Amino acid sequence: MKKILLGIGLVALGLSVMAGLVSKPGGSKPSVGADKDSVNLPAGLMTGTFAGGCFWCIESDLEYLPGVHSAVSGYTGGHLPNPTYGQVSSGNTGHVEAVQIHFDPEVISYDRLLDAYWRLFDPTDGSGSFSDRGEQYRPVIFYHDEPQRGMAERSRERLAASGYFDKPLQTDILPLTMFYPAESYHQDYYRKNPLRYKVYRANSGRDQFLDRTWGDPDPRSTDTEKPAGGYVKPSDKALRETLTPLQYQVTQRDGTERPFDNAYWDEEREGIYVDIVSGEPLFSSRDKFDSGTGWPSFSRVLKPEQIVEKRDRTLFLFRTEVRSRDGDSHLGHLFDDGPQPSGLRYCINSASLRFVPRGQMEVEGYGDLSMVFKPSLE
Repeated sequence: MKKILLGIGLVALGLSVMAGLVSKPGGSKPSVGADKDSVNLPAGLMTGTFAGGCFWCIESDLEYLPGVHSAVSGYTGGHLPNPTYGQVSSGNTGHVEAVQIHFDPEVISYDRLLDAYWRLFDPTDGSGSFSDRGEQYRPVIFYHDEPQRGMAERSRERLAASGYFDKPLQTDILPLTMFYPAESYHQDYYRKNPLRYKVYRANSGRDQFLDRTWGDPDPRSTDTEKPAGGYVKPSDKALRETLTPLQYQVTQRDGTERPFDNAYWDEEREGIYVDIVSGEPLFSSRDKFDSGTGWPSFSRVLKPEQIVEKRDRTLFLFRTEVRSRDGDSHLGHLFDDGPQPSGLRYCINSASLRFVPRGQMEVEGYGDLSMVFKPSLE
């Protein structure tokens, strides 16, 4: 059972009367949520299974990623068939709380899922996770086949060599046996009980750890190192000399420009939008639309591998921040109120972008992207 440190968080929110409601309730018989696991999955989806402490938190942070069809909280890795939450929480069944992710590999790769997974918990803690202690909260990657095993092992090796952690990684990589969906009240807990979830999460220590660990620039990067995507982020000194004060404030300090008073909110020419810092291509005019917000808005990204999405947890508001992968520039935020078929709205600051007109793309080295404007691809 989760042991929640309510303290200041509950006092500030005036929720002390809910102290007994924040911990996970027990259960006697699984009642699988029909909104999760009775849904027929579309053809072509793949599945990954991850454990990193409280499955509420892993589910909430992985489910929002583009390309993820659904995330199901459950139990796996133990010896007892059809376990209940109460049995698993006793720590005697060998199961861990895990989340099974169904994803479209054409949109998000298993490697990208692994990248996101490592940033959600403490991979050096093998005896629990933040305020939740016990083997049922230990971190594990459960692989479904040999390719996943290989990718998981290589990903763990890269993280171990990255310099992010002083202690050795304690995250196991094990074959998946049987996965049992958790009781229905655990599915989408962060949506069904948002206030309780936020109080639990704020007091668990998870977000504080994540901010300390991942809030600073990548310790592996240097002024001269060329990232995997092939685009280089200049030194801070160079950025201060080349960017305008607004561009620097937005890209390097997570600022926001004024709506309807920026370079590209009403730009209608054909072309692409690249990171003002690194030059990596991000968006196309073909996917730009008038959202009425006063900022450039796009229904999809031009090159998904150049975009990093990060949970924005400020002031108890759960938003998805959008950053460039190699330049690490703050771009804006992602919302789910965009036009179909994607249903997405990338709300982006003009100050983070540079527009390259269609006629200049070849000259500036983006000729390989000119195909996006061919009528046959409409």
